[in-house]
Amino acid sequence: MPGTDSPMDELSDDDAIILAGKGDTDAFSVLYLRYVKRIYNYIYYRTGSQHDAEDLTERVFFRAMNHIHNYRNRGLPFSAWLYRIAHNLVANWHRDSHRRREVPLDDHSHTIRHGEQPETALLKNQEIEGLLEAIRKLPEERQNLLILKFVEHMSNDEIAHIMGRSEGAIKSLYHRTLLSLRDDLSKSRGD
Repeated sequence: MPGTDSPMDELSDDDAIILAGKGDTDAFSVLYLRYVKRIYNYIYYRTGSQHDAEDLTERVFFRAMNHIHNYRNRGLPFSAWLYRIAHNLVANWHRDSHRRREVPLDDHSHTIRHGEQPETALLKNQEIEGLLEAIRKLPEERQNLLILKFVEHMSNDEIAHIMGRSEGAIKSLYHRTLLSLRDDLSKSRGD
């Protein structure tokens, strides 16, 4: 609809951060709208629960809003700061809750694409379930790495900043994680 775009929508992240740091809630809303889906997806993959992901996402942005005046640009995207907050909250959630990270079947969309045979769809869904199960067995740090790399498509440098490690350590962890995942999947298939 013409005329419905706000001048705030035109703000760069840097400008929105400066204004939000001065208490401008409209500027913070711009940042929220830009990043809420990505942060929610990250948390959902880490918790496996829609309810907990919604709750933790709310906490991430509440914390960000209350501390944005302390934000310092260190050459990484603003999203890296948000992911770091999310990472810490999810780690605390796992430590405090001792919950098993299982995703109920109704949270998955097992759909058959147009023209796809039901048997093919079933095999794909079983493969996806097997992969998700193998990933859930990995240590939290490795799950985190895979989500940031393959779901959020982050660079090793961004992941290193979020996880508080060097880029070299992330490359090494990534390599070890993929080897471990490959071995686990081979064992589960009986290769």
